[in-house]
Amino acid sequence: MDAFTTLTGLVAPLDRLNVDTDQIIPKQFLKTIKRTGLREGLFYDWRRRKDGSQDPEFFLNQPHYQQASILLTRDNFGCGSSREHAPWALLDQGFRCILAPSFADIFYNNCFQNGILPVVLQGSEIQALFDGVAAHDGYRLTIDLAAQQVTTPEGTTYHFEIDPFRKDCLYRGLDAIGLTLQHAAQIGAYEQRRRTQAPWLFQDVR
Repeated sequence: MDAFTTLTGLVAPLDRLNVDTDQIIPKQFLKTIKRTGLREGLFYDWRRRKDGSQDPEFFLNQPHYQQASILLTRDNFGCGSSREHAPWALLDQGFRCILAPSFADIFYNNCFQNGILPVVLQGSEIQALFDGVAAHDGYRLTIDLAAQQVTTPEGTTYHFEIDPFRKDCLYRGLDAIGLTLQHAAQIGAYEQRRRTQAPWLFQDVR
């Protein structure tokens, strides 16, 4: 997992409440267990009109948002089923940070496990950022994980809270597997010790 330290990136606005995981990545894209190649399914139903053509009003169909790495949205983002494909698809599109007043719990946890920083800000702060995006083309923010701050081009700073353990893991790029591998020497020593103490547990089964 890639570490998250400081990110300065283009902001893409998704001005919708209660965005559920079925809208983030519809069920027909859940057949794969790979974390790549899912960007084509991201917000699939919203990116297209009823006739199947692309909707030019949706932000992902607009060229100037293709390189966005920060998603700005509204309350209860990521509600619905617990599918981990949702953060996979967002990450495959290039999003490393999501700003919202609130997130669904399981989605919030899954973001940390996949290298995405979900930032909770007050509703008034989120609205100020939406206003900034509307007023300025190419609106960019700087997200500083160590300082727990979001900084606007005008120099306004918003502070966010984050669990210290999750912060440390994301800052160092450690998911659950990475955390376990930090103890590889101790695990290997334990396995060797058990092999000596209880050799019958390690016999080949024929």
